[in-house]
Amino acid sequence: MQSFLQYRRVGRQVERKLEAKKNGRSFVNDGKDVEAQAPRGNNGHSGMSSATRVTSDEDLQDEEKARETATNVNSPNGRSEQAGRGLEEEEEEEEHPSRDEREELERVPTAQASIMPLSSAQTKDARPNPQSRQSSTLRTWGTRMGISLTGVDVRDRSTNEGGGEEQVFVVNWDGDDDDLNPHNWSSAKRWGVTVMVALIGAVVGIASSIDSSALTPASQEFHVAPVVESMATGLYLVGFGCGALFAGPISETLGRNPVYISTLALYMIFIMASGLAPNIGAQLAFRFLAGFFGSTPLTCAGGSVADVWNPLERVYAFPIFANAAFTGPILGPVMGGFIVGSYLDWRWTEWITLIISGLVLTLIVLFQPETYAGVLLSWRASHLRRLTGDNRYSAPSEVKQESFLSRLRHALYRPFLLTFSEPIVMLIALYLTVIYIILFTFLDGYTYIFADIHGTNDGITGLCFLGIIVGLCLATTLVPLIYHWAKQDLAKLRKRFEEEGRDPAEAKNPPEDRLWFAMMGGSLAIPISLFWMGWTSDSNISIWSPLAASVLFGYGILCVFISSYQYIIDSYEAYSASALASVTLIRYLTAGGMVVVGIPMYENLGVHYTLTILACIAAVMAPIPYLFYKYGPKIRQTSKYAVAFNS
Repeated sequence: MQSFLQYRRVGRQVERKLEAKKNGRSFVNDGKDVEAQAPRGNNGHSGMSSATRVTSDEDLQDEEKARETATNVNSPNGRSEQAGRGLEEEEEEEEHPSRDEREELERVPTAQASIMPLSSAQTKDARPNPQSRQSSTLRTWGTRMGISLTGVDVRDRSTNEGGGEEQVFVVNWDGDDDDLNPHNWSSAKRWGVTVMVALIGAVVGIASSIDSSALTPASQEFHVAPVVESMATGLYLVGFGCGALFAGPISETLGRNPVYISTLALYMIFIMASGLAPNIGAQLAFRFLAGFFGSTPLTCAGGSVADVWNPLERVYAFPIFANAAFTGPILGPVMGGFIVGSYLDWRWTEWITLIISGLVLTLIVLFQPETYAGVLLSWRASHLRRLTGDNRYSAPSEVKQESFLSRLRHALYRPFLLTFSEPIVMLIALYLTVIYIILFTFLDGYTYIFADIHGTNDGITGLCFLGIIVGLCLATTLVPLIYHWAKQDLAKLRKRFEEEGRDPAEAKNPPEDRLWFAMMGGSLAIPISLFWMGWTSDSNISIWSPLAASVLFGYGILCVFISSYQYIIDSYEAYSASALASVTLIRYLTAGGMVVVGIPMYENLGVHYTLTILACIAAVMAPIPYLFYKYGPKIRQTSKYAVAFNS
């Protein structure tokens, strides 16, 4: 709904710009016409509009002249009069228009409106060669408009874009204040986008863990062991990892909204199928497919946040999304515990998930705008092609003319290439994998930690997960301080650029600044909290001790997650989608397997030693943020894919 309305608005904006151009006025993004100013060149951005109806006397005269010209071109006498001009001379005049022609540029759209209807039956039998004079006239007009419009970069295709003699008119933003650019939207609109993608992250996260509370009743109904039923959660996570590989190329070809709407709808179908599953095999298959389609909107949600916020603003915005991404899996057991402990059947864990997902999907359909720049610019370029009849107008993402299957093929192998060739991707993937192993083994482990030791029922055991949410909120309180530091460092960097004669607008904070969250106790909090929880989980010690440890754990995992994700985004920029796909695939595949392994670990090793092993692994990972902060710039300089910042 919103995407359709957006597309219509872009078309109307383009029409107003063409009308303003035709009438000798320039167009301001708020829809007002002002007196024309000198063209700014080809590095800005503009749109073009449909040929609107001519009403002024001067325009009517121009229209009549254009018709006479077109008639002469298409008549036999007209062709004989034009025969003296060779095609080479004609092409030379197209490439080098005279000053009089440039002065008459505003008249050309009117001529276009008059000439275009003659391009069918009237010219069919009068063509002197395969490329008619009328086609040449239209092409000349398209070339002139491409040169004159701000925001359209007229250039030759490079070799990797198809090469040849064909020029391409690359459509970009119409200056820094283009209202089509999501970065220029109002704060309220951008926060609305952020909240809605955070809701997506939360709802698919709830679905990943809510089944863990129904292990006992579901296993009894299907006549299987609880460890087999735990595969319903594990396979959902495995599907999550597999689906993440396809998210990038699909969203970068079709846009964010088609991905959100279609995959959320499919995810809901398989959640419903899981609730109706007649046996364990059907339930496991449907849970895998639900995870596969549920991962795509979650993976694209981080991209939507980056679409609407600049790097400095993301210091505030990204923690909102990260909070939701972790809150979902933690809320799942809380909700599931009370559902199973009530008079409701265990299948209501799926029905409640379905209801919440439906509400979120409704919000996305009705209110979520398209945010991906490549798609927004392709809309503008499509209007230019339609209205000028010139197919050389292309958005930057369309210039290379790479097929969807080709993009998908690159997207499937590049994550593995980055994993095995990039130390940053490899270590962060390993670090986040450890965190997710701990988090999802808690889904089974909390029963042993709280129910078996302290005698809590299903509902109270689920409430114990709220301690982790409190920790997530504590981590969020660091945002104002880190934003202040980042803003301060950026101001110093811009001042130094100005003193050195460089453009201050090109100054950017290095990716290592993103590691502050993890370095402010985040990475150390994880092993400390696990040792604390493991060795104070005893019936003789108050239940508040492991609960306090869970708060520290929540603080640590959010700090590390925010730092890791943003460090990869800033380090790899164009390749960040592939790097994040690799990290997502590895951590969810491993976490899915560990959910099944978690039950035997807690049963055979006990709470103390299971958490001690996990704490030791987390302790080994704890120095990673500090090492990257010190050696990250050197690592990036030797990388083929990472960005080297000149600070």
